[in-house]
Amino acid sequence: MANSPISRPSIPTATRCLCGTARLDVVTWSWQKALGGEAAHGMLALSPRAVERLQSYTPPWPVPKLFRLTSGGKLIEGIFRGETINTPSMLCVEDALDSLRWAESAGGLDGLIARAEGNLAAVAAWEERSPWLRFLAKDPATRSCTSPQLEIVEPWFLGLSDEARFTTVRAMTARLEAEGAGYDLASHRASPPGIRIWTGATVERSDVEALLPWLDWAWEQQREAAKAA
Repeated sequence: MANSPISRPSIPTATRCLCGTARLDVVTWSWQKALGGEAAHGMLALSPRAVERLQSYTPPWPVPKLFRLTSGGKLIEGIFRGETINTPSMLCVEDALDSLRWAESAGGLDGLIARAEGNLAAVAAWEERSPWLRFLAKDPATRSCTSPQLEIVEPWFLGLSDEARFTTVRAMTARLEAEGAGYDLASHRASPPGIRIWTGATVERSDVEALLPWLDWAWEQQREAAKAA
């Protein structure tokens, strides 16, 4: 699909698709990220050690009712059996269930990881032959397979002020949006000015591969515009 638009969430996901969850006491996630669901719905998983901590420690500051997980020194177990703190949208719940059904059809967790890693591999192959940018994470083991960030390394660009570099990237990504080639591709606001691509499991590798030449085109256009200014 040569003109398929690719977008991504505004906040990066975990640095890798698979992490040592057995070593974690508290895990949070949302429907918004890897499965492209609705925002503002958070999930929480606690280890036995985390539950013990909740029941044995009382913070010296007041905790809003919305965030309380204990009552009378005991875990509010109903929260983890489907009872809700406040009322969620049932339409959003059904959307999440539909996403999970799709995930199962795509091979479950292993299938989703394979799709995201394949998308990252496509970006990595392109990055190797594109001299104007490099992965922000130098160590491949720390690169996100769902939202890799790339920094622009051409000397003329690095010589600009921070604000000018951000302006240049925004102008470049605006070109892509005007062509319908890709959306929301500027790097996270707390990162160096550059590109961030959503490569999660919901994106087809062919669409990622279709986007990459557009990025080269947009940067060439922006470079020439800067020279003419």
